[in-house]
Amino acid sequence: MGTDASRPESPRRDASQPPGRSVLLELVEGTTAGIGILDTELRYLYVNPALAVMNGVPAADHTGRTVAEVLPELDAREDVLRAVLADGRPREVTSSGQTQAAFPLDRRYFHGAYHRLEEGGTVIGIVGIVVEVTASHQQQRDLERARQRLALLDKAATRIGTSLDMDTTCRELAEFLVPVLADVATVEVVPPEQADAPRPYEVPGGMPLRLRRAAMASVPKLRGRVEVFGTAGEYVEYQEDSSIPNCLRNGEPVLLNLLDDEELGRQAPNVDRVALYREIGIHSALVVPLTARGHPIGTVTMVRAGDSPAFTSENVVAAQDLAGRAAISLDNARRYTREHGIAVELQRALLSEPGSPHPDVEVAFRYQPAGSSALVGGDWYDTVRLPYGRTLLALGDVMGHGVEASVDMSQYRSMLRFVASADLPPHRILRRLDTMIAESERDRPATCVLALTDPARGRCSFASAGHLPPAILGTDDHTELLDLPVGPPLGTGIGGYELVTAELEPGRVVLLYTDGLIERRGEDIDVSLGRLSQVSLPSEGGLDALLDRLLSMLVPGPAEDDVAVLAARFRRGRAGLAPHAT
Repeated sequence: MGTDASRPESPRRDASQPPGRSVLLELVEGTTAGIGILDTELRYLYVNPALAVMNGVPAADHTGRTVAEVLPELDAREDVLRAVLADGRPREVTSSGQTQAAFPLDRRYFHGAYHRLEEGGTVIGIVGIVVEVTASHQQQRDLERARQRLALLDKAATRIGTSLDMDTTCRELAEFLVPVLADVATVEVVPPEQADAPRPYEVPGGMPLRLRRAAMASVPKLRGRVEVFGTAGEYVEYQEDSSIPNCLRNGEPVLLNLLDDEELGRQAPNVDRVALYREIGIHSALVVPLTARGHPIGTVTMVRAGDSPAFTSENVVAAQDLAGRAAISLDNARRYTREHGIAVELQRALLSEPGSPHPDVEVAFRYQPAGSSALVGGDWYDTVRLPYGRTLLALGDVMGHGVEASVDMSQYRSMLRFVASADLPPHRILRRLDTMIAESERDRPATCVLALTDPARGRCSFASAGHLPPAILGTDDHTELLDLPVGPPLGTGIGGYELVTAELEPGRVVLLYTDGLIERRGEDIDVSLGRLSQVSLPSEGGLDALLDRLLSMLVPGPAEDDVAVLAARFRRGRAGLAPHAT
């Protein structure tokens, strides 16, 4: 294509030559980065429009003034600037603070690059190029705070809610909060009698709200001094409009920082405590609701005293996160406690007093439900009085836990009584019972051991359906495990039970028991049985005392499983001779 000869060519700048002063000025004036020139005393010689906007001060008002004079609330890192002047090595640094420009956050952040200026070998000052990095810095801070909150929650997950006991969970929460968020922490819960109310915090007009203090924790230096406010397990009454009732009512945190005496008196359980609070040095409090599944459970109160700072909004968020996690555990514990109590009462009702044995047989029983880590099971025992002075002793364990196992236990026990009325030997009773259960609609197997005592003949006949061997305590304090063939559990329909008859002199004790007495998680059953065989218990004395001592030796703490134990022995004397059962 040709060139329009009538149109003059645009002047071309030599690329090897630096841009003119006007071009550089246009670049500096137009950039969004703040640019400033300082003399050797760090007084402004020049600022571009962008820096003037950042600082919130007209450009002309900078000239001749130091950075500290123009921006007294900004840490401009003058030490770095003087180092650049001293050795000429460029440096980058982040400064922070507030400028004169309006800004919504408490602090702004600027990143600057600084170079020394020389003219004819003489240092005349420095030039700084500054960009604002507040947004990036805020994002990093938010990410770090989120990471810290997640780390805190992860740690709390391993320390709060380790059991299904409400008081234990409350204590774990209080102890975790101290000293992470508070100098003193208390957990108050709605009493059981109010727990199922739609709004348990509502009380008649003018009446104080009554809560149970489930846990309290404090830093060591305050431990002895806060006990004046009460201890865990006590009930505390709160003024109607004080912080804890308001927190429960509204379901929102209540932040009370740096309170004066008047406000502290309104928020305290009662005004008499203000002087004690001041003596301890309490100045701030944070109350957070414990709510799960839309239902209020209680509150957690955190207190700071002495030199500890007031609570921040970040503390409130962290406390809410922790309270939310803990509330779920507390609600689970509360539900479990209620259901476990119902199941235990049901089992005790179903496990009514066994039949009365013949006078020639002394019998004692114990039933101990499992600890808070498991539901009640299907352990049971019974005695059936038979003709000719004989008594059938029975002890069993329906597989599984909960109300269903308890109901099946009652059904199997009734079946046993019906079958035993036919006056059959133990192995034939088990055979008939196995068939009945297998043909019923119930599919829950059960173990069972029977002992037919015959004081007149001085013997006892045994049969086992998948159960642990009976123990015999002799007059020499020796414990012997009976070598009894074990048939399949009841309900399989397989049958195959055998009878073993042993001589039983007066004074010797027959001990029937469920696996909860001896078994330990992760332990071989032979080891568990060996521990029982090594127990030395006197057969003399009352059987109730003997069972109490046995349980204290083998189950010293909360049982891992339900425990049922039956002890029996012949009294001296004889009844009428019975026919030989086959």
